[in-house]
Amino acid sequence: MKTVFSPRHRGHADQLELVAGAIVPGYELTSRAEYVSARIKAIGLGPILAPEEHDLTTAARVHRQDYLDFLPTIWDRWTAEGRSGTALPFTWPTRGLRGDVPPEFIDGLLGYYSFDAGCGIVEGSWDAIKSSHDVALTAAGLVQDGERAAFALCRPPGHHAGAGFMGGYCYINNAAVAAQWFRDNGAKRVSILDVDYHHGNGTQEIFYSRADVQVINLHADPMQEYPYFLGHANERGAGEGEGYNLNYPMRFGTDWARWSQSLEDACGKLVAYNPDVVVVSLGVDTFEKDPISKFRLKTEDFPKIGERIARLGVPTLFVMEGGYAVAEIGVNAVSVLTGFEDV
Repeated sequence: MKTVFSPRHRGHADQLELVAGAIVPGYELTSRAEYVSARIKAIGLGPILAPEEHDLTTAARVHRQDYLDFLPTIWDRWTAEGRSGTALPFTWPTRGLRGDVPPEFIDGLLGYYSFDAGCGIVEGSWDAIKSSHDVALTAAGLVQDGERAAFALCRPPGHHAGAGFMGGYCYINNAAVAAQWFRDNGAKRVSILDVDYHHGNGTQEIFYSRADVQVINLHADPMQEYPYFLGHANERGAGEGEGYNLNYPMRFGTDWARWSQSLEDACGKLVAYNPDVVVVSLGVDTFEKDPISKFRLKTEDFPKIGERIARLGVPTLFVMEGGYAVAEIGVNAVSVLTGFEDV
């Protein structure tokens, strides 16, 4: 299996985030991607390719143009105020406030275009974000050109980013952009299967009223876990999209026996939809040792995920999302890919 990966992700480093009442170093580390790429090389999964440059035309079909215009300007706006360190929001337009008028000042804009303080921006962040977007589209091109599967080793990840907001370490929704690109290049239907521990709220929001992209999320119950305000089982799409959004929320402590039941049911729904291509939002933070997650999947479970996806018999793009137990992330993520390859 071919992998697409960019060293430019390293520009997004040493960013801070707000979590559990403290400003702390971000859990979304540069080492995450490096461990995965090292594992790919160690087992000889296949060639690692550099991404091709892509403009933001496809991204603008799933994200608001004003949001895409804002992202590259954040660092300059921040430093223009005499600041250094990490650019973070501290106020948001919640219920009862105006969410339809973007402020002029950087602090207001950061809150307007985000839903949490997990998306710190440092000097090299935009270049890393853009390179991650390019990784996803380059890997999509490999699948379009006939590869059975390809792996987009994206960093930063993307599935929490919505049409007009960042959050959860995500800025551009790489999986959503790839799905849109497949649609624009001839796919009649695309399924996005999100196996990350956290609900892919951004992906759901983007496609919620569309029937041409099916979105399936297996994730921690929002009654207990981030992002809290989306991901319930009764969220099934709206308008033309009704019935094409499927959520499988699961409680703390979920192990392979319970999780795999959801995967099996999800795969049945995916087959019934009959997509031309599958985009897998590949998070491995379901791992029992993950520092910010509370599921109990073991290392030996991850190849089984790849095996089941392979049995769908559909061209597949894997897009890297979460996973924060850094010592094991390489083994777990690549085990999904080798499980797929072995079928």
